[in-house]
Amino acid sequence: MSAVNVDDDVNIDDDEELVIQHCATRQQDCAQFVTLLRSSVCVINDYVSLFCDKTPCMTSSQTGQRWLRELFVGHPRRFHNMFRMTKVIFFDLLALLEQDHGLKGTQRTPASEVLAITIYILGHNETFRKSGERFQHSTETLSRLFMIGLQALTNLSMHNIAPTDRHFRSIPGHIQNDERYMPFFKDCIGAIDGTHVDARIPVENQVPYIGRHGSTTQNVMAVCDFNMCFTYVVPGWEGSAHDTRIYHRAVRDPQSKFPFPPEGKYYLVDAGYPMEKGLLKPYPETRYHLPDFARGNRPIEGRREIFNKAHSSLRSVIERSFGVWKKKWAILSKMPQFEFSKQCVIVVVTMSLHNFIRRHPSRSDPEFDVCDENESFIHPEAYELRPNNRPRTMDPNPNSAPSSFEGTGATQMTNIREYITDQLTQYHR
Repeated sequence: MSAVNVDDDVNIDDDEELVIQHCATRQQDCAQFVTLLRSSVCVINDYVSLFCDKTPCMTSSQTGQRWLRELFVGHPRRFHNMFRMTKVIFFDLLALLEQDHGLKGTQRTPASEVLAITIYILGHNETFRKSGERFQHSTETLSRLFMIGLQALTNLSMHNIAPTDRHFRSIPGHIQNDERYMPFFKDCIGAIDGTHVDARIPVENQVPYIGRHGSTTQNVMAVCDFNMCFTYVVPGWEGSAHDTRIYHRAVRDPQSKFPFPPEGKYYLVDAGYPMEKGLLKPYPETRYHLPDFARGNRPIEGRREIFNKAHSSLRSVIERSFGVWKKKWAILSKMPQFEFSKQCVIVVVTMSLHNFIRRHPSRSDPEFDVCDENESFIHPEAYELRPNNRPRTMDPNPNSAPSSFEGTGATQMTNIREYITDQLTQYHR
């Protein structure tokens, strides 16, 4: 019987292991090759479809124009839900933009669809991808059409973000028809305040745009009348900028077209603004904001509180205006990743749309209606991007912290405040 050679058996086992490993490696290589080949075929197919054969992507039978035609003849609420205005307001806006402000369609897209796309994106903050699916256009086409619509609305804003009476010759009806304000505030022409709008800022530039709310915003100063329409706007300031600084820069800029009040007239402002000619602010260190008066059963104490409550009630028109504006245009609550200049344009054009809807002869809009029916109601959206998302109280937000600055005409405005206070005190006896 021959002896078993152990070394030979070990060598055989090693050879078999090497063969097995080699086969496994070949199989893995083949699998990777097949995967790569499939991926390459897909890439080539996509390239050919996109750039050679130009295979259409948006092929749904429910085109944007067909969807619009359905909405035009459908239930009014559906149309308002999609475009934030009634059909009659939409068509009147379309006619005005086409006639006077340069709105044009393209070879494949009529002006009505260009406007609808623009308003749809502003009202719902939809991405170009989702809007493209809705209107059956590519993202590139949607972007181009959106810019056409924005430009026409920008042209409109140069005309309708302004006082209807640039000389302020008449007493506003809101004051004239309310014994709480007439004749005490008969020379008041509106209110001024700032609000914050979400902003997308490059990381290296973010610090000055971050306020106590902890996110990046632009501080927007606006003037409104007692019809809840914006008569002036300054967008684009850093979220940390103080209201007084923004105001002074605006009124000192000869190109800004600020609607200065005539002699003896004035705007209502809160404690964050200076006491100077044309600005009437409340008494400092005295209960002021309406929630403070509504809280508990504490009665109004003294002549200063009488004035402050009337002042706050009348000035709340700008809070209501901000609330309607932000509720209607969802893009303001979470701005897309546009260049900052375009973000500022969006602020302006949505205010222009706000004014057009409000000033339309039909006077039909649910967001405005609820404020008309109850003037103490303010849409919660007005308080977005404030600390704790709540109305201002005596604990001010940093951008409207009480200003001790007194400008030219401070003595005159102090005398006006004292005179109104005396009148109100006598009326409430």
